[in-house]
Amino acid sequence: MYLIKSPLLLKWYYPSLLWNKSRTEKVIYLTFDDGPIPNVTDFVLKTLKVFNAKATFFCIGDNIVKHPEVFERVKSDGHAIGNHTFNHLRGWKTDDETYLENTLKCQQLTQTNLFRPPYGRIKKSQVKSLKSAVLSPQSDSGLKTTDSGLNIVMWDVLSGDFDINLAPEKCYQNVIKHTENGSIIVFHDSLKAFDRLSYTLPKVLAYFTEKGFTFSTL
Repeated sequence: MYLIKSPLLLKWYYPSLLWNKSRTEKVIYLTFDDGPIPNVTDFVLKTLKVFNAKATFFCIGDNIVKHPEVFERVKSDGHAIGNHTFNHLRGWKTDDETYLENTLKCQQLTQTNLFRPPYGRIKKSQVKSLKSAVLSPQSDSGLKTTDSGLNIVMWDVLSGDFDINLAPEKCYQNVIKHTENGSIIVFHDSLKAFDRLSYTLPKVLAYFTEKGFTFSTL
């Protein structure tokens, strides 16, 4: 069970998280979770390049270690990088200390100020910890306390590409029906999502490009 459009109740409960950007400009923020991996992430990069679109990739640390060359391609193409924990941990089922340590392990690789909790599941205590702790290259411990910390990014449109029971056309309709100015959209550069992603992403880019939208990084 999942909702395509993020409900107002969740936005109210987690007001410090980023759900969407400005509604006044025709800009869309495509995001991709769970990579980087060969072939699927490469397909995404090639497709984005066709439309001169930029996006944000929330990467799993373990995948970065396994596929560093793909990770480097994401960065060299000018896309933004986000932290998605090292082992794709589910926050609700993970103690805070383990969750923070796993995120900081990924942070050593991503060196970003953007974080997205896997499954969108995160405790308020974990939010507080991540917003006050970031890696510092100058620190012996690798940990530095700041006033801002990690910017935790959610979304307002979930494509549903991870759902193996969802028809590709339905995935496409999910996106075009619910996207508006400033929408943050979630796709997945994963093998599980590829059937729906490979159908939907080019069509979404073409549809909104024709309507005068641009695609930017967070």
